[in-house]
This record gives sequence, structure tokens and C-alpha cells, in this order.
Amino acid sequence: MTGLWNLTRRNVKLFFKDKGTFISSLITPIILLVLYATFLAKVYKDSFMSAIAGMNIDVTVINGTVGAQLVSSLLAVSCVTVAFCSNLLMIQDKTSGARADITVSPVKRSTIAISYFLASAFATLIISFTALGVSLLYLLKTGWYMSLSDVLLIVLDVFLLTIFGTALSSCINFPLSTNGQASAVGTIVSSGYGFICGAYMPLSNFSGGLQKVISFLPGTYGTSLLRNHALRGVYAEMADIGFPPEIVESIKDSIDCNIYFFGTKVGQGTMYIILTCSIVVFVGIYILMNVLSKAKKHK
Repeated sequence: MTGLWNLTRRNVKLFFKDKGTFISSLITPIILLVLYATFLAKVYKDSFMSAIAGMNIDVTVINGTVGAQLVSSLLAVSCVTVAFCSNLLMIQDKTSGARADITVSPVKRSTIAISYFLASAFATLIISFTALGVSLLYLLKTGWYMSLSDVLLIVLDVFLLTIFGTALSSCINFPLSTNGQASAVGTIVSSGYGFICGAYMPLSNFSGGLQKVISFLPGTYGTSLLRNHALRGVYAEMADIGFPPEIVESIKDSIDCNIYFFGTKVGQGTMYIILTCSIVVFVGIYILMNVLSKAKKHK
């Protein structure tokens, strides 16, 4: 445990020592929120208004709905994509030769792997919860309908998605050996993840076949959990002002609060199980990759 603690502390210190990387990672979610509010807000609003065509609704509810969608989209994307930025130290250590020095020390490869994972998770959690704080302030300004339990559930969602993103980035970044490769992978993930997790556009906009493929991806359920908890108060308000239940369910379907796996609705409890199991699987794969890497070198 001493070796794990020392390595993790060393990795955390090196991450925060690189102030450029830390600051850029920290402000990225804020920049995304501004971009989302500028470009995506109108898309979300138009989509929502078309779903309730002919019904009178207070502008505050409209703004609250759009704001909750923006915030859930931001958190769904940033929790995963920021992890790829925070999880570069293992590649930098390969480039500088520090990884080789650490490897010859009397520390298990699995311990080294876990130290990178824990340090990256810690750094990413700081950034993710900063993004959450900014997002909650944004909702206070646009329209607040969340209860304390909703906020606590969103905190849990952000935590799980961040650990998921760290585990995923650990597996993908492990084989990489240059900063150029890492930059290319980061660009691809940043560009594509928001689409395949349902953050940028509802899954209902995709073809039936693609929807079935996306339903196998764990990140999709993380986005849906954030949507449900950010919008639960809004749905309660809709019910209070007389929205028919079928209209509320239709809205939930249209913005991916309801996710269907081959026609069967997936409950929120099942979503948590999927996300948690995915974390365990990816962490296990990452550690196994490190152990097998040692065995391969010894042949």
C-alpha cells in the first residue's frame, strides 16, 4: 500500500505541476457550457416546443427544461472527455523514460497501473465537480426545479461517469506511446463521444439499427441518468400544471430520459448496474493489459 500511495501522490503532483494542462482542462467545461448555451439551446427549445405544440406553458418551465438538457449534455460529455486529457501522464512517462525507471523498481505492474488510474480519477473528479458547480449556477439563473435529492443523485451520476471515463481512457491510452497519438485519440473522442452517448442529439434521431448498437454503450445510460435527475423537477411541474401523463412520457422519450433496449424500457436501477459493471470491466481490462505487457516482455 505504501508503494501505491507514493506512486499515486507522485502522479497527482505531476499533473497539477503542469499548470497549462490543468487550467485548460478546468476551463474546458465552462467553454463548452457557453457554446452549448449559444448553439444548442435554440435546438433544444425548438424541439421541446414542437413536442408541446398547442399547449400553453410558462416561459420559466421552458427555460428550465432547456437548461436541464444543456447541463446534462455538458456533464455527460465532459466527465468522459476530460478524463482523456487528465490521463496523459502514463504516456508522458513512456516518452520521458520515467515509466521504464518505475517498472524496474520493486513494485508490481498492477500497482503502477492502479496508481495512474487513481491519480487520473482524482484530477478528473476535481474538474468534473467544478463543471457541476458551474452548471448548477447556470440552472439557478435559467430555471431551477431540482430538489436536494435530485442534486445528490446528479453528484452520484457525475462521480460514476467520471470513474467510467477514467477507466475507458486508461484502456485506450495504455497502448499509446507518443503525445501525438494521444492528441489524435483525444480529438476523435471529443468529437464523437457526444453523438454516440446521446448528448448532442436524441437517439430517436438515429436509424433503428444504429439505436440498437448505441443501446449497448454504457455511456448512453450515464447520459440518461443525468437527464432524468436534472429534469425530474421539471416533469413534476408539468404534471402540476395539467400536462397529460402521455405527453410527459412522450417528452421523456424524445430527449432520452427513457431508454429502450430492443423495445424494453431500461429502469434507472438497471442503468446504474450497467454503468458500475462497465467500470469494473474496464478497470479489470486495464490492469490485465499491464500484467500481460510484463509477461510479453519476459518472453
